[in-house]
Amino acid sequence: MSRIFGTDGIRGIANKELTPELAFELGRSVAYVLASQYEEPVITIGKDTRISGDMLEAALAAGICSSGVDVYLLGVVPTPAIAYLTRHLKAHAGAVISASHNKMEDNGIKFFNKYGYKLSDEIEDEISSFVLERKDELPRPTGKNVGRIILLDKGKDIYSSFLKKFFSDNLNGMKIVVDSANGAASGVMPKLLKDLGAEVISLSDEPNGTNINDDCGSTHMENLRDHVIQYKADIGIAHDGDADRMLAVDELGRLVDGDKIMAICSKYLKDKGKLTDNKLVGTVMSNLGLRKFCQEEGIEFIATNVGDRYVLEELQKSGGIIGGEQSGHVIFKEFNTTGDGPLTALFLLKVLKESGKKMSQLADMMKTYPQVLVNVKVKDKDKGMENKVFIDGVKEAEALLGDRGRILVRPSGTEPLIRIMAEGEDIEEIEELVSKLARKLR
Repeated sequence: MSRIFGTDGIRGIANKELTPELAFELGRSVAYVLASQYEEPVITIGKDTRISGDMLEAALAAGICSSGVDVYLLGVVPTPAIAYLTRHLKAHAGAVISASHNKMEDNGIKFFNKYGYKLSDEIEDEISSFVLERKDELPRPTGKNVGRIILLDKGKDIYSSFLKKFFSDNLNGMKIVVDSANGAASGVMPKLLKDLGAEVISLSDEPNGTNINDDCGSTHMENLRDHVIQYKADIGIAHDGDADRMLAVDELGRLVDGDKIMAICSKYLKDKGKLTDNKLVGTVMSNLGLRKFCQEEGIEFIATNVGDRYVLEELQKSGGIIGGEQSGHVIFKEFNTTGDGPLTALFLLKVLKESGKKMSQLADMMKTYPQVLVNVKVKDKDKGMENKVFIDGVKEAEALLGDRGRILVRPSGTEPLIRIMAEGEDIEEIEELVSKLARKLR
């Protein structure tokens, strides 16, 4: 059986690869697998600001209703809001229509179970089997047993209230630049920060359906950096299209990535005696500097595969409370069950205010070692990863670096790319190594 799920749901070009027909069948299958066994079953649906979101939302909701399950339509809300609201509203599953940081033409659908956790591979495989092979086994209720669509326009307000309860302090006296990527954070973050007392310079907060992630947000930090310097702000905050990630720039305009954010927050928790078992969960892509920082601070660092679902699985397994990715997906397990950009921003702001330091001083606690990452577009990721010339080249590069660095090669879980990363002390050396490997792969 073909697998239709990637590392973060299903993604593709909207109306070409991710079609309304596929969304409808997904709705039927997910409703049956996750919710149909309950009395008065219901599934939440949220989306980002892409123009194709309406089309896919309608198809997905129709599929769910055709299986006899009700739908709460929550409109444009961040992905972490759906994880929270699924639990808060006592729904039996949640769905998010978003392609995160991808370009506007793409879209995606990802699901949460009733506890707000992303689905296991086994559940995704069961859903896939119904979509691809077992459609005729799904029920077709009629009459009063057909599901209903219920519009709930207060979802983002409930989520904002949840964040405010977590952050009991105020941000009076702080000047913050926030870039919402013309995405789901647009209706949440600028207002939230203002309500907490900050002076806010808001960027990319006017979504029109086609400008999401368009030279803005966490994948394009230049405009944020320029505004932080221009307005002499204390910090800049950037989200991606669905706001499940967050990156920052310090008052000097320097990038503060997910690794540095985790270093800052884990040290804060450890100093407060709140870092359970002194553990931090990162990924194989986490910078060598984060590993060394943890070693110096007496924090156990655990690396997982790339993807916040794997970070969460390790947090649950190990008993840790904080983990995440260099890309800015950070999970605070005590508060939410997935990467939560707004929550991460508030936690970082809390540490910044309590410390009385500048953002640059906090960021400089962790030394960042040079990393070079090249994404090579391929027709077949499996064949690329098995190519002998490429494999031999990787082995040669690893032998050359020795214990001075490392090479990491992995296929993207959501795009037709193979990612080649090198890390070490000498930027020119690792740039040359990655360039050679990319040429071999191409």
